Amino acid sequence: MTKQAPDHHDAELVLKVYDLRREPVMRESRDAINRDYWPRTEAEAVAILSPDHPLNRQYRQVSTYWEMVYGLCRHGVVNADFLLDSNGEGLLLFARVEPYLAAIRKATSPRSFEKAEWIANSCDVGRQLMEIFRRRVRAKLGG
Repeated sequence: MTKQAPDHHDAELVLKVYDLRREPVMRESRDAINRDYWPRTEAEAVAILSPDHPLNRQYRQVSTYWEMVYGLCRHGVVNADFLLDSNGEGLLLFARVEPYLAAIRKATSPRSFEKAEWIANSCDVGRQLMEIFRRRVRAKLGG
């Protein structure tokens, strides 16, 4: 189910999502994941799932935050293209885990990143952002 057109309720929710991104612990977690989590192998991608991994807490906070946000679109609460106009950062994380998604799901839950995967494939802005982010990931990892 998708919401066909944004309205003022969408704007209010998008502003709230932005406000939550600015919360100090969330900002630190986002910074750590965006700076330090660039898996090159399946083993590196899955290692972060271990509770003793130095980025585990940040990974859990950031990945579940974006799943919650993208779930608002998946369930028709917010228009997906409107939300992604200013909230594509979660798709950058998804582009980094996408090659290892089967292993991550096997190690955690078959539902891991299901909302990010949905939004990446189900709306125009999601598909456009994924093209950009996949290129960015390849360039960062030298591939």
